[in-house]
Amino acid sequence: MFSKFTSILQHAVEALAPSLPLQEDFVYHWKAITHYYIETSDDKAPVTDTNIPSHLEQMLVILVQEENEREFGETGPCMEYLLHHKILETLYTLGKADCPPGMKQQVLAFYTKLLGKIRQPLLPHINVHRPVQKLIRLCGEVLATPTENEEIQFLCIVCAKLKQDPYLVNFFLENKLKSLASKEDSDVVTEDTLKGQDSLTTDPRQACVPEELSSTIGMEPTEIENDLPHQPDDLSTRLDQLNVTSLPEASTVRPYQDYNLVNSLLNLTRSPDGRIAVKACEGLMLLVSLPEPAAAKCLTQSTCLCELLTDRLASLYKALPQSVDPLDIETVEAINWGLDSYSHKEDASAFPGKRALISFLSWFDYCDQLIKEAQKSAAVALARAVRERFFIGVMEPQLMQTSEMGILTSTALLHRIVRQVTSDVLLQEMVSFILGEQREPETLAEINRHPLRHRLIEHCDHISDEISIMTLRMFEHLLQKPNEHILYNLVLRNLEERNYTEYKPLCPEDKDVVENGLIAGAVDLEEDPLFTDLSPENTLSNQEWLSSSPPTTPEHPKNDGKTEVHKIVNSFLCLVPDEAKSSYQVEGTGYDTYLRDAHRQFRDYCSICLRWEWPGSPKALEKCNLEAAFFEGHFLKVLFDRMGRILDQPYDVNLQVTSVLSRLSLFPHPHIHEYLLDPYVNLASGCRSLFSVIVRVVGDLMVRIQRIPDFTPKLLLVRKRLLGLEPEGPVIDHMTLLEGVIVLEEFCKELAAIAFVKYHTSSTP
Repeated sequence: MFSKFTSILQHAVEALAPSLPLQEDFVYHWKAITHYYIETSDDKAPVTDTNIPSHLEQMLVILVQEENEREFGETGPCMEYLLHHKILETLYTLGKADCPPGMKQQVLAFYTKLLGKIRQPLLPHINVHRPVQKLIRLCGEVLATPTENEEIQFLCIVCAKLKQDPYLVNFFLENKLKSLASKEDSDVVTEDTLKGQDSLTTDPRQACVPEELSSTIGMEPTEIENDLPHQPDDLSTRLDQLNVTSLPEASTVRPYQDYNLVNSLLNLTRSPDGRIAVKACEGLMLLVSLPEPAAAKCLTQSTCLCELLTDRLASLYKALPQSVDPLDIETVEAINWGLDSYSHKEDASAFPGKRALISFLSWFDYCDQLIKEAQKSAAVALARAVRERFFIGVMEPQLMQTSEMGILTSTALLHRIVRQVTSDVLLQEMVSFILGEQREPETLAEINRHPLRHRLIEHCDHISDEISIMTLRMFEHLLQKPNEHILYNLVLRNLEERNYTEYKPLCPEDKDVVENGLIAGAVDLEEDPLFTDLSPENTLSNQEWLSSSPPTTPEHPKNDGKTEVHKIVNSFLCLVPDEAKSSYQVEGTGYDTYLRDAHRQFRDYCSICLRWEWPGSPKALEKCNLEAAFFEGHFLKVLFDRMGRILDQPYDVNLQVTSVLSRLSLFPHPHIHEYLLDPYVNLASGCRSLFSVIVRVVGDLMVRIQRIPDFTPKLLLVRKRLLGLEPEGPVIDHMTLLEGVIVLEEFCKELAAIAFVKYHTSSTP
């Protein structure tokens, strides 16, 4: 109480006294602090009961005022005094010793305000960056200490300064020799030795002073004699009586010491105080984005950043319940790593494991954003660590297990991660993890070269419909990612040589046929035995298709040998026979409803594929290796097999299979277009295409229709129930077949719309 009263009285006297020149005022406040250590007899009293905080505050005010009165970049006498007399070194020593108690907080606050308020660059000065670096080592040593808030504020201001001037980071990349020193004292000596600096105290009269405070007042012995009323021997004795000891060394294991700014922030990311942890994450985000190659190398090779990120990711993943409802994983709200606040009591839609799920997804989002912001080489190293230590080390065994519940949960989590990832570098590592790196054509004998890829594709045709649907959804979202390797690995590498076609050089008589809009050797649908019962009314009239297809004119000839679009559209629209159609009896379910969606989706896919430099036309058949055996690849094989069973599969499975196939059809690669969307392609012997698979399904359907009485009314009723136009009623026989027919009809209309939109877009200049 008495000391506070003295402080108030002192401020009153200062206000009434004539204003001193700034330098004298600054020195006065600093000497007032040093006198405390000479005159005090009680080193246990908290610092808040002394005048030290007010003197430090006044020193800051003076430094800011001095800078404002001078030209930018000009160093005033007060700042010169602070630098020359190593005041920051002295404050660091007092902060480390925490003498008097609470001094560490005061020192951290002083450093933070000094770096934050002074505009001129201070960190290049050795008498600034050296004590700053030492103070950094004190941060994060012990979690949940009273100084945590000041520690994170100090570290973040240092990060902000480095962001402004990235080259300054080189001052904070310590030499390995220094980092091996076992004690702070030896570290100080090593720094002085390595840098060729004079030792802070060389006078033998100070040998009895504790090493931690050997330079407490930051002046050389001769300066002490001149500036202070006490003799050095008296000062040494008084300091010795304080019996000041440093805080115990950190209990945290620090295998790396080269980049202590990173290590201290990493420790604080584990703070029980969420605000401190988020601030520490923000600081790391700034550091990884620095463009200095040396810093990026040190960050990934000489700190435990990669290990901490991946270990925490792994531990959060392992903390998830063994089984989580896939719908909960999919629908849990959007995750933002900086806003991971969740109260189970306040959540009306809570489910078991939601807290753990949000924590995992939040930390994955942080890793993703960190890699997205990181300097290129650092991003590659971080993403590789996530792949090796988390994807391969933790997720792969879960995805490869045989427990259906385990497969479903792990696949749902993989699906969520695929949807969530935004970093190109992390996406690349994730794609390599899921699909492998092979780009040569697949063979049936080697489809299991990458075991995880093989297992996931097999899961698309799993005995469990839930697993099949979830895996198909994962692949559907994977195909929407901006990474060329995904589509190439799954599909394109098998279509490169176009050996699904049978090449027949044109005979003179074939040319007339081609000019009439047919491909030589192609089978006309009207002549196909499966379509002999199709009446002319089943096809679109000229008037109907002209309203949605471009006319055949000299300006719009067949493009690169492609079949005219109206023939393709008609081929898909006429695949399903009239007695198996029901959409024409329900308003708003026509082919034209798919055109708008197809146009928007195709535009989006084109923007994704633009930088992949795909060819505009198919590879010339003369240059293709048509003799090689064709295999559509494991992925298309499973999709075609599933498509072939569309009349016998559950409705939800059919929707997902056709959704993936329509996504594939949208890609603007000429070989994909030819193989999936051209009914008139001349298939080689033993090969199948999407169209040929559907033709076989329709052939089977036409046989089975004959066995079902009242087929058309039942079909219409099922469609209305699916659309919610009719209430649920008695179970209808052959429900799976009827739902399959409806999906088939809609899928054919969707393919027709995609074919038309792709033609229209490529024909429009």
